[in-house]
Amino acid sequence: MSSIVNRAKSSSLPNFLAWRALGFRTICSGRLGFAPSDPDSPASAGTKILESFKEEFEVGSRVVSFETGKIARFANGSVVLGMDQTKVLSTVTCAKTDSPRDFLPLTVDYQEKQYAQGLIPNTYMRREGAPKERELLCGRLIDRPIRPLFPSGFYHEVQIMASVLSSDGKQDPDILAANASSAALMLSDVPWGGPIGVIRIGRIYGQFVVNPTMDELSSSDLNLIYACTRDKTMMIDVQSREISEKDLAAALRLAHPEAVKYLDPQIRLAEKAGKQKKEYKLSMLSEKTLEKVTDLAATRIESVFTDPSYGKFERGEALDNIGKDVRRVFEEEGDQESLSILPKAVDTVRKKVVRSRMISDGFRVDGRNLDEVRPIYCESSYLPALHGSALFSRGDTQVLCTVTLGAPGDAQSLDSLVGPPKKRFMLHYSFPPYCTNEVGKRGGLNRREVGHGTLAEKALLAVLPPEEAFPYTVRINSEVMSSDGSTSMASVCGGSMALMDAGIPLRAHVAGVSVGLVTDVDPSSGEIKDYRIVTDILGLEDHLGDMDFKIAGTRNGVTAIQLDIKPAGIPLDIVCESLENAREARLQILDHMERNINSPRSQDGASSPRLATLKYSNDSLRSLIGPMGVLKRKIEEETGARISIDDGTLTIVAKNQAVMEKAQEKVDLIIGREIVAGEVYKGTVVTIKEYGAFVEFSGGQQGLLHMSELSHEPVSKVSDVLSIGNYITVKCIDTDVRGNIKLSLKALSPKPKRKPESDLEKYPVMKESSTVFIETSSVGETVASMPSIVTPPQKSKLAVPAVVIRTAVECDEAEKSSPVEKNNKPKRAATPKPDRKPKSTASKLTASQKEEEALELCAPEEITAESLKQDGKLKSTSPKNNSTASTVSDSNLVSSSKAKKSTRKEDQYENKAEESATVSTRKLKIGTEMMAKVQEVRPLGLVLDLGGGIRGMYKFEDNEETEFEEGDTLQVKCTSFTTKGVPKMVLVDEEED
Repeated sequence: MSSIVNRAKSSSLPNFLAWRALGFRTICSGRLGFAPSDPDSPASAGTKILESFKEEFEVGSRVVSFETGKIARFANGSVVLGMDQTKVLSTVTCAKTDSPRDFLPLTVDYQEKQYAQGLIPNTYMRREGAPKERELLCGRLIDRPIRPLFPSGFYHEVQIMASVLSSDGKQDPDILAANASSAALMLSDVPWGGPIGVIRIGRIYGQFVVNPTMDELSSSDLNLIYACTRDKTMMIDVQSREISEKDLAAALRLAHPEAVKYLDPQIRLAEKAGKQKKEYKLSMLSEKTLEKVTDLAATRIESVFTDPSYGKFERGEALDNIGKDVRRVFEEEGDQESLSILPKAVDTVRKKVVRSRMISDGFRVDGRNLDEVRPIYCESSYLPALHGSALFSRGDTQVLCTVTLGAPGDAQSLDSLVGPPKKRFMLHYSFPPYCTNEVGKRGGLNRREVGHGTLAEKALLAVLPPEEAFPYTVRINSEVMSSDGSTSMASVCGGSMALMDAGIPLRAHVAGVSVGLVTDVDPSSGEIKDYRIVTDILGLEDHLGDMDFKIAGTRNGVTAIQLDIKPAGIPLDIVCESLENAREARLQILDHMERNINSPRSQDGASSPRLATLKYSNDSLRSLIGPMGVLKRKIEEETGARISIDDGTLTIVAKNQAVMEKAQEKVDLIIGREIVAGEVYKGTVVTIKEYGAFVEFSGGQQGLLHMSELSHEPVSKVSDVLSIGNYITVKCIDTDVRGNIKLSLKALSPKPKRKPESDLEKYPVMKESSTVFIETSSVGETVASMPSIVTPPQKSKLAVPAVVIRTAVECDEAEKSSPVEKNNKPKRAATPKPDRKPKSTASKLTASQKEEEALELCAPEEITAESLKQDGKLKSTSPKNNSTASTVSDSNLVSSSKAKKSTRKEDQYENKAEESATVSTRKLKIGTEMMAKVQEVRPLGLVLDLGGGIRGMYKFEDNEETEFEEGDTLQVKCTSFTTKGVPKMVLVDEEED
């Protein structure tokens, strides 16, 4: 013992591995023993060394090995199949007792544990839980080709368990598990008609690949799983990208000889280490009982099946009554042995009657031809409040499909040993008990529901847009409303229509149909003498037939296939022939679907769900998430939207546009928006400089609005146009690599058209300009609606434009002499007081002073590019009246030094008039009441004639009646003065109220 301890201490391995130095190993009895110090020395007497058997062969370009005898030796049969570094263990056990039943209770369990890749599960308990969808699907993949090969009448409980021992991530273990299960059944004593071979075929750039790796499958347009015996097909499972029937048939003929390579190694391994097949009791029908049931019920059953007026439930009720009458006869005779197998005998007679008529007469249960499709009804937008919905009916089979769009973060996480970590497209199939008028209990994941949903999912996945163009998560719920055959293919049709109804840009519609087979087999040799291919099978035809061949695709090719059979295989030629029958039926169904909806529907309704994808830096997204995701959850709670954050991408999912805008506003307040050249944004003026203004957006981002981008007209000073705090709408015209943002206000308005030149000297008349209406980009409120009358400047000898300045008296004279007639409109209902007279007089005000004070009173809430066109110009015509008034041209029009002399004289004249007006208005005191006459009506106020050439201003209040007319007499009161001495007036009646 001391030598053992010394040997362990001298080992260079860590302490927890030092036991290897002790030389322990396992022997067959399960007790630990010591290995001999010399590996070449024989074992001591009485010690039995484990004996293992191995078969190696090559399939495609890879070496495959079957091994048995080393582990799981107590199982009825156990095999470890290896390919590269992936190993799968499959075991078979069979129950000893024989409880009475009329079906084969075969259970196939497939399990993937994380230790196979050296990982610990992420679950709370740190261990694997209930079977995942992939495990259920792999179990069905093993079950489907194995079940038909058990002998008829074998009803003993059998369990097959396949476990992944190690995985290198290169090979999908599902094919290895299916072949290992076949080998384990060959080694066991269970009667079985195998072996089978299962192979996977891919197609990359037009070349077929045998046993492709996971990386090769990602670039393959075909994923074909094919199972067969030596001369017959057992199972087919296909996912493809619109492969043609001709290419698919070529792939099937290539797969068959490759799958056969798995058969001989299993036979050799069974010869070396297999058990003798045990004679199990088979529950067989006696010929005597079968003949008696045929005499009693065959004629009545045939009459039911030949009457096409029977519906599904009426036909079933009639057949049940026939079975009850037969049972009553056997009970009167006291034949207990026949009573125990009576349901099986009656079902056998039904099958013979239906199959014989279909083969001999081509007659189907519901009176259709063999290649005829049932009547189709389809309706999209059945539930308009959802993202997408469709109702599809084929005969009595009806399915309601709904589509829900989600953010990328809503994708399903897949804890699988191979394949992608997430799945962004899901189709969940539901088969409630009411769809067959039965009472049942809803449980967890159902193997059948998972399998049917995955088949429809694979069929539609081929036509979805790529993730780069459509990164959203899509979920389809297929609710079976009524079932009478091929509900999975109805889910394909309804799902395709619902996707288009949701606005998802599918490449084409996908339709599916189920094809059946009825054969006439020679009992002695087992060869097929005659057969009939049946299109769009009923539930009864599925039960009584030999094949359920589900094929889905577009007009261009096949996207998914699932073949299940009941006999011990069918010839591959029949399978290939069925492809063409399915194609013709598929085209008929596609015609009905395309007549209802043939292109993605636009989701532009106010209540339509909305999705928005925004790009931000990761630092900005971290600020949005907040500590432990508090800010993100708060936004979701306050708005009702769902937010998903990925690497540099923010996705918002909202029920309608209002929720979307509310969520985007919350996000903008935290991190702002990504400023993109060419887009329009709203912001606040925070700084004004000599060269422009800085506009701040939500989130603290700032951009430069240069003075050259304020208006199409020249602007001499930024502060004349903008003020700090103005909320303006601008357009981003450029962004550079440093993050600087260049904005424009004039880019939001069309460039003014130049007026045609005319002989101004010959026609010195004033022209009326058109009224300009400006709408904001958000709410569409009118910001400016002011006509202007421009007097063309007189040409000097030097052809230099001059600025014409007129006094108020000159303007009044011009107004009286204007040929423009006023529009007669009803006046404001007000009672004038003629006995009140103005208490003071003042000098005349220039038109430029009046306009400047009016613009001070009429400051819009939001400044747009069009409103800036009016700055520096004088407008004196009401929008409701076409009468003319004096105007003054923009002083910025003076650009030549040759006109300085004349301009200087006009400026002196203007200053004198302004000074005179200022002195005169000092005699008018605050609180003075007087009668005033409306001289001009403007959008935001009135210009009042106070008498004696004095002009006052009255500003409209919010929601005030504005039906004033020029010439109205008002009782007003002076409340204050502008910086230039212009009185500000209010109505006496309003003040008293």
